[in-house]
Amino acid sequence: MKMKTYIFDAAAVSVRKFTRSAWTILSYVLRLLLVSLAMFTVLYLVFSLFISTDTEKHLRRENKMYEKAFADIPARQKLLSESIDILKWKDGRIYEEVFHTKAPDPDPVGSLDFFFGADTIPDGKIVTYTTRKADALLGTAGKVDEAFEKIYRTLAAKDFVMPPMNLPVKDVSSPQIGASLGSRLNPFYKTEVAHHGLDVIVPQGSAVYSPAEGTVEQVVRSSKGDGNVVVIRHSGGYSTRYLHLAEVFVSAGQRVRRGGKIASVGMSGNAYAPHLHYEVLRDGELCDPVNYLFGSVSPSEYANYLYMSINTRQSMD
Repeated sequence: MKMKTYIFDAAAVSVRKFTRSAWTILSYVLRLLLVSLAMFTVLYLVFSLFISTDTEKHLRRENKMYEKAFADIPARQKLLSESIDILKWKDGRIYEEVFHTKAPDPDPVGSLDFFFGADTIPDGKIVTYTTRKADALLGTAGKVDEAFEKIYRTLAAKDFVMPPMNLPVKDVSSPQIGASLGSRLNPFYKTEVAHHGLDVIVPQGSAVYSPAEGTVEQVVRSSKGDGNVVVIRHSGGYSTRYLHLAEVFVSAGQRVRRGGKIASVGMSGNAYAPHLHYEVLRDGELCDPVNYLFGSVSPSEYANYLYMSINTRQSMD
């Protein structure tokens, strides 16, 4: 049975039943909430300040480790920056001595510097130039479509034979691409002479691989002229030539697979520095090797390769 509460009213000298008002109940609840909130805050502060979880301990250890590592970063950054500057200076000296020109930018066709002067050009000229450029691009797009149609028809032909489409050396960047087909400055005679292949500047002893399946047609070992030479005959009337080799690992008549190691890069014969002189021929006619590298490079890399092969006027042999 529920107990009833009574209180003595001294003013009226009587006993009456005790009743709680709404305000009394509300104030009691508010005091209870405030006390609970205060206790929760105290407990939270105790746990956060004096008791750590495994995750917090792990994060503190990581922070201490990063603080120690960060102290060394500025010194390392300075050392790295100085090393890069030294390498750039050495690279510049090498290009000045070998090519008689400044060292190329790592991405020669990727710069947007030519946009920086656009603020000084009148709007009318920009609009006229843009219109002409857009018309030219539309015309070029039409030619590209025609070229793709021609490529598809060629690939679909029954008698089509895939030419050698890989670079015969690996890990080559665009600054390592030298003079290609055309008139180039000979490093020995300092005069313009016909250059019949693509110069790829790679370290002495770098492996040379066959860009396609074929048969070794000729192996020449010589200390003069073209030096050690390998000629591989491929399907479709194509053949590839490799000059100024150090070591030759194949012999005449040997069958080689695509990607098979055939020689190493050197500077035998009349070579100014270690490099691979690479030639592509079809039915005995010289072709520009830059047009036969699509199996090894992306479109942007090819653009840089093409730029370097055309603008490097100094040959290596």
